[in-house]
Amino acid sequence: MVRAIRKPFGYEPILTKEDIKGTNKKKGERASNWKSALYRIWQLVDEQRSLLITVLVLVFLSAGFMLLGPFMVGRIIDNHIVNAQFEGLGLKIGLLILVYFGLSIATYLQNFWMVGIAQQTVYQLRTNLFTHLQKLPVTFFDKRQHGELMSRLTNDIENVSQTLNTSFIQVFSSVLTLFGTVAVMLYLSPLLTLLTMIIIPIMFVAMRWITKRTGKLFKEQQQAVGALNGMIEETISGQRIVKAYSQEERIMEEFVEKSSRLRNAGFWAMTYSGFIPKVMNMLNNASFAIVAGVGGLLALKGDGLVTIGTIVIFSELARQFTRPLNDLANQFNTVLSAIAGAERVFGIMDEEIEKDDALAHHDAILQGEVEFRDVSFGYAPETDGYTIDDVSFHVNAGETAAFVGATGAGKTTIMQLLARFYEVNKGEIYIDGIPISALPRQTLRSQTAFVLQDPFLFEATVFENIRYGKLDATDEEVIEAAKKANAHSFIRKLEDGYDTLLTADGGEISQGQKQLLSIARALVADPVLLLLDEATSSIDTVTELEIQEALDRLMEGRTSFVIAHRLNTVRKADTVYVMEQGKLIESGHQDELIARRGVYYQMLLESKI
Repeated sequence: MVRAIRKPFGYEPILTKEDIKGTNKKKGERASNWKSALYRIWQLVDEQRSLLITVLVLVFLSAGFMLLGPFMVGRIIDNHIVNAQFEGLGLKIGLLILVYFGLSIATYLQNFWMVGIAQQTVYQLRTNLFTHLQKLPVTFFDKRQHGELMSRLTNDIENVSQTLNTSFIQVFSSVLTLFGTVAVMLYLSPLLTLLTMIIIPIMFVAMRWITKRTGKLFKEQQQAVGALNGMIEETISGQRIVKAYSQEERIMEEFVEKSSRLRNAGFWAMTYSGFIPKVMNMLNNASFAIVAGVGGLLALKGDGLVTIGTIVIFSELARQFTRPLNDLANQFNTVLSAIAGAERVFGIMDEEIEKDDALAHHDAILQGEVEFRDVSFGYAPETDGYTIDDVSFHVNAGETAAFVGATGAGKTTIMQLLARFYEVNKGEIYIDGIPISALPRQTLRSQTAFVLQDPFLFEATVFENIRYGKLDATDEEVIEAAKKANAHSFIRKLEDGYDTLLTADGGEISQGQKQLLSIARALVADPVLLLLDEATSSIDTVTELEIQEALDRLMEGRTSFVIAHRLNTVRKADTVYVMEQGKLIESGHQDELIARRGVYYQMLLESKI
């Protein structure tokens, strides 16, 4: 572990020597990542080129005013104060005031416009990331915590925002001021300039030691923030399960562990980065003392090489020389944090999006005939094998197909494949004779509706939640759909009726009422294909009858795929498909399956339906 600093307050060093040396990365990998991140941010900034050029011109002006001010002060001292020559002094003081007034105006305007550039850039970056997330496949979200993704949209992008707001101009201004200061110093006194430069090698060594550690520490801090956010989001979403299984203590232990990791990462990142201003201030004071001491001795010699005015100018320029170095050192940590955040953002944006075949049937109007032909699929087929294996069946348009079987038999997977949330590994799915891979996802899903076991509601009004199935639906269409879904009567009893604002989990209404709203949402969409995972197993008998009646209206005239939990649904199906361990082992009308006295018959006897 790191030995340079003792372990205070229980904070564990989190970087090993191998981490600091970067031996765990391929050569050039880190450089490639941060250079790419910087280039991509610059491309976004460059979209506002005209305003950016204006800002840079103002930076040049402010740097010029900043150098001109001390120079004029020194000349006023030599030409007027030392010689008691007051003629023309008022004019020069007036010009000096104008210089510092111009510096203030130029600084204000460049900061004002740079904030606008930064906010527009971050707005575009955030929009690009969110848009990209909407195009990513379901498999991407399966592998990541939602809170961690939210952290990239918020914390990581906010780090980029803070850097653009302050560091971009600060870095450019500091570099410009540094070179300008050196040029003026060399013009005034090469010897004093050389003495001022003594601090540079010391500063370089100190900065190199610090930055080797801070870069990885800031990245570790961002990862820790993402992990903690993900854990918090999951815990809040699953609070009922946490309480139901009395897992509060274990959750607290997990929170403490992740929070401690963030605390340690933040402690060491800020500890190491905190050395920078202290080292720079120490070097700044040492440089000032050297210039003042040596300059004073040279002035006392009276050979004219160094005047009192020159010492005054040099004293101020020496501070101005170390100030940009100090600013660069301080901003370096902010830039490192922003780069770490940008890498995480661009890491998401480099994920491959869902793509449709270039020759896809974009304008297809589906009838609902579905065929699975020798379909095999696995979520991780290389390690876990196939979830469904060599499945074939045919459903005519307008028919209802019911799927029964034990948990894990592959019923839900068939629904997922029909919606093209996943792509088959073998075989092909056809809709109206068209390979599903040739149907654009938007075309397919716009003609498909879902009623899931756990209905999801948005934090919006009842009107908006139902209208989500068809955004341009009129109020009359929404109300008609609610009536068909048996939801109209309970909606009218809500405090604000259809304008009642629901929370994201629909806590104001019952589970059955949420299901009725999801059925109304599907009805207003007027789909060709219905994918139903019945959610009546935990509903009271009266509500179950209402839901079943609403489902019957919804399924009428549509091709419906139903994961059947109740015998009543199976009876109404045109064909029942029995799944077992990913294979389709029986199919036919319920009466036919009972007559065969096979697996389905045994399921009935064992009351598994």
